[in-house]
Amino acid sequence: QVQFVESGGGLVQPGGSLRLSCVASGSIFSIYNMGWYRQAPGKQRELVASITAGGHINYADSVKGRATISRDDAKNTMYLQMNSLKPEDTAGYYCNGAGGDLNYAWGPGTQVTVSS
Repeated sequence: QVQFVESGGGLVQPGGSLRLSCVASGSIFSIYNMGWYRQAPGKQRELVASITAGGHINYADSVKGRATISRDDAKNTMYLQMNSLKPEDTAGYYCNGAGGDLNYAWGPGTQVTVSS
C-alpha cells in the first residue's frame, strides 16, 4: 500500500511562495491521477490541483494562475508550487490519488500559514 508524506509548508507572508513536496513510500507510477488537497479549520477538505500520468492538469479556481503542480514518477514525488500566497490559502495540505484513484490513506499533511 502506498503511503504519502508531505513537506515544505511553513509560515509565509502574503505574496510569498512555497514549494510543497509529496513523497510516496511506493511507486506512484501506477496511480494515474494524483492530487493536492487542502483543509482549513472548520472546512471540508478540497482538491486544489490534480495531474494525470499523461500530464493533464486541473486547478481549482481558487489557486488557478498561482499554483503549479508537477510529478516525477521516477522519484515517486509530486510537487505543488504556490505563488502569491493569500491568507485564505492557510490550511493543511495533503496529497493522495484523485478522482477514481482516491484510494489511499491520508498522510500527516504539511501546514501552510499565510500571515503578516
